[in-house]
Amino acid sequence: MIPDGAYVAVVDRFEDNLAVLEVSADDDLYELVADEENLPKDGRHSDAVFHVTVRDGDVIAATYDAEETNERQNRAKHRFDRLSKRPPQTEEEDDE
Repeated sequence: MIPDGAYVAVVDRFEDNLAVLEVSADDDLYELVADEENLPKDGRHSDAVFHVTVRDGDVIAATYDAEETNERQNRAKHRFDRLSKRPPQTEEEDDE
């Protein structure tokens, strides 16, 4: 079980009316489940970033971080764009 405390959590997925949050702490990955209704409306989507407070394995408070969510989405997009480009061909490859 995840220790009590404050964490950064990311929405992994939704199952029915539950949000499954991933939390990385102390080199471990935890999954927390929270009622979707208990999350701020603007953060009720996959990959949303929250600052959460956990007590006895339950999320007791969650604050949506729109800025961090956007930054993570932009970084992922840039990585994808870089990976999707073909590497430049060398002259040797052109001669074959």
